[in-house]
Amino acid sequence: MSTSDQDTPLLFTAEELDMLGRTADALTAYMGKPVLAEIVDAAETGFEWALFAVPLETDEDASEIVTVQIGGPGARIIGHKGGLQIADGEVYECQYLWAVQLSDIEGVRFIKVDEEGDEVAWSDDLGSMLPFALGSEPPPPDDDDADDGPDDESGPPPSATLH
Repeated sequence: MSTSDQDTPLLFTAEELDMLGRTADALTAYMGKPVLAEIVDAAETGFEWALFAVPLETDEDASEIVTVQIGGPGARIIGHKGGLQIADGEVYECQYLWAVQLSDIEGVRFIKVDEEGDEVAWSDDLGSMLPFALGSEPPPPDDDDADDGPDDESGPPPSATLH
């Protein structure tokens, strides 16, 4: 049963959009290629959903993968766009990775949809649906100088060669 009014579309919060955008950025770093995340408008379905996909190379064979188009007029691409400079209205043919759609089912705000279109995970916690643990706080900086152990030496390690 629905717990919300059908006339009110289900929309991502600003915090959820930030988490989804950071997920696209983390996937870009992890995969070593751009990962785009587009928020699909709730106008047609009554709920927003976030689509994650990788732009195809110009000569890439897409016959064995699920493809989607990302971009176009008014597209809401979140995150840093995988380092791509996307012109307004530009459309990319992409390999579909997965999507997260909003739900009005009691206790289930998010549904993850795989490349086959199957609903594979349900949760009220967006973080549990994502491939990376993303906290609200950025991680502390790496501080190599904090190690005050006995083998802490200044300069390059003995095995390093200088050129």
